[in-house]
Amino acid sequence: MDARVISPAVSSSTVLVRPSFFRRQEMLMMRSIITLPSSSKWKPHFDGGTRAKISRKGARTALLVISSSSASSTEAQIGGDILEIADIRDGCRKWLWKGQYSINYFVSGPSSAPPPYAKPPPVLLLVHGFGASIPHWRRNIPTLSEKFTVYAIDLLGFGASDKPAGFTYTMEDWAQLILDFLDEIVQQPAVLVGNSVGSLACVIAASAQYRRSTDMVCGLVLLNCAGGMNSKAIVDDWRIKLLLPLLWFFDFLLKQRGIASVIFERVKQRDNLKDILLSVYGNKASVDDELVEIIREPANDEGALDAFISIVTGPPGPNPVQLMPTVSMPVLVLWGDQDPFTPLDGPVGKYFSALPSNAPNVSLSILPGVGHCPHDDRPDLVHEKLLPWLDCIFSF
Repeated sequence: MDARVISPAVSSSTVLVRPSFFRRQEMLMMRSIITLPSSSKWKPHFDGGTRAKISRKGARTALLVISSSSASSTEAQIGGDILEIADIRDGCRKWLWKGQYSINYFVSGPSSAPPPYAKPPPVLLLVHGFGASIPHWRRNIPTLSEKFTVYAIDLLGFGASDKPAGFTYTMEDWAQLILDFLDEIVQQPAVLVGNSVGSLACVIAASAQYRRSTDMVCGLVLLNCAGGMNSKAIVDDWRIKLLLPLLWFFDFLLKQRGIASVIFERVKQRDNLKDILLSVYGNKASVDDELVEIIREPANDEGALDAFISIVTGPPGPNPVQLMPTVSMPVLVLWGDQDPFTPLDGPVGKYFSALPSNAPNVSLSILPGVGHCPHDDRPDLVHEKLLPWLDCIFSF
């Protein structure tokens, strides 16, 4: 998710009962700390057709898959198998970026090794949004890893990756991290799948690779792409113009560390986080206490407050409207029509809605009743559009 903030003067109960216009204005100021959970399927990863790398040390090598016949109506609405949070943590690995920053990542692939001399499975790299982390893809990894080698990464400042004190976070740094990860770890062209600011980081990476004369990014999947690292990017939205003086004032407050700490602690409160999630998700069944706790955990790490301040008060970074014309690879845009952060009737939503008519490499699907995080909100709808597109890209 992308980086907006809660005003301590706004009560969560007020947010939920105000008319939709005012609720949207409040949500424009409520980009939160979002890191998310999981549930039930794990697969060993096969590396280059050699042997499976089992993440459980001396423990089970597979988990029980929840069958459709035993799934509850809530699970059926959400759709698909989900990974246990413990198995995500056990399966994660570390990569040292630039020789100093520990980056957390996860790999999952098909459950059987490819035949000798066969090409390895195509690769997907999943990139979360603001405050989220690898477990935000818990509902997607089991399905996607049936055909693909799936990598998921915690961006610097989030999840179990380092949160260095005093680091100045920028969209460009995250894009560079993605490209370096592809070069050093994946070592194979990949389709980038991003949500919110993760989508924007993927767009920047895809645009930047042409200047590097590389082809490590072979496709993009954008899930409710953000217009910038924070609200100040969308200055041509009349709603942002209305709030801009307040946003600049809030930036000033956040630069006072004592005040920022109080605000951050308020953001991390369980009730506030749950209210934000309920406002952001179209499918309320996806929002539960486990989700809230997973969100809270990385926000308690040393350096999390610094990351929060830097991202909310920093420069918004490049605009996707300016970057997309430089991207000629296949692009799939999936957009939840109930998104209060990047609404379809905002400038970024309007741009991506019209893009397929001007760019033959871009496909668009609007997902009804879905919020800002389609992959976790309604993964069944996302997979319905994503899997055929991937099959076409990789010529299955």
